[in-house]
Amino acid sequence: MFSKKFVLVSMLVLALIVSACGGSQAVSEENVAETVSVVGTEEAEISGDLVIYSGRSEPLFQPVVDAFRAKYPNVNVLLKAGSNSELANALIEERANPQADLFVTTELFTIQSLAVQGIFQPYSPVGVENIPAEFVGADNLWTGLTLRARVIIYNKDLVSEDELPTSIFDLTQAKWKGQIAAAGSTNGGMQAQIAAMQQLLGDDATAEWLNGLIANDVTFFGGHTDVRKAVGAGEFKIGLVNHYYYHLQLTEGSNVGVIYPDQADGEIGLIVNATSAAIVNGAKHPQATQAFLDFLVSAEGQKIFAEQNYEYPLLAGVPLKEGVQPLANFRLADVNMVQASANFDKAFDLIEQVGLP
Repeated sequence: MFSKKFVLVSMLVLALIVSACGGSQAVSEENVAETVSVVGTEEAEISGDLVIYSGRSEPLFQPVVDAFRAKYPNVNVLLKAGSNSELANALIEERANPQADLFVTTELFTIQSLAVQGIFQPYSPVGVENIPAEFVGADNLWTGLTLRARVIIYNKDLVSEDELPTSIFDLTQAKWKGQIAAAGSTNGGMQAQIAAMQQLLGDDATAEWLNGLIANDVTFFGGHTDVRKAVGAGEFKIGLVNHYYYHLQLTEGSNVGVIYPDQADGEIGLIVNATSAAIVNGAKHPQATQAFLDFLVSAEGQKIFAEQNYEYPLLAGVPLKEGVQPLANFRLADVNMVQASANFDKAFDLIEQVGLP
């Protein structure tokens, strides 16, 4: 197994080579022909297998799969969940004989890096014109699905209202030493936040913040589920998570609260990132794959993301789950996440430089 550094840097080296040769991966006429929208998909008798590699955890993605299978009962969905980097490595190794039909990821960096290497084939899902253009990949090689915000979760039994942090930079204060949980360097949400901060603040200021977290004895977990459960159980006072983990922990009966940070004048604003999906080049089950991607961007599919996972659908008009605060209520960080993803190698260089666990 390659190291995450080797895999992700090598992906970007290849991406730069492709870019230097004239932009995104060229698409053959055969590939274009294979990726034309299926006419009358909902009416067609779609059957067979569909293999999905998902960087999203299985419990958060399974409800969408279940709803799709209720609509297309003759499709057998095989779901392989894992980390974004592990699955990206598998897609690269399997490119001569693809085993997956669809790749779903928790952020934009991995999917963009793979797209410029020719790992995906173009497809324009039905209704994609209703997704904001900045969340649709060049040449229709990937499609954004939902947004998530970076927030602070806290245990109300351990933190009083008057001592709440209001900024992510408050997490380096000595009073929180040993009391903070966060996802570590292998987590896509944390990686995305670091890249966004590099674009906003530069490498030095971002490194200073990361070193401050390390010096403050932040405990770094592999994923956000561990973070929110640890805060909910009172093992830590506060945690850094994506916003929906607060809602998931609240439904389990924990006495937790949430802070949407950095809203004051002069602060960076709320950092958001997007989930995304793409069809693998050479997918063996194109009809079922296209139908599934159509479903993901449909009002029905987007509603499941909102209702089951408390996420922000990218499709306009899909109502949020009760209790989820609209992003319009907040000042968002001035970050172009697609552009930030082009500096994925810089983010990993910085992660290694500071020694983030």
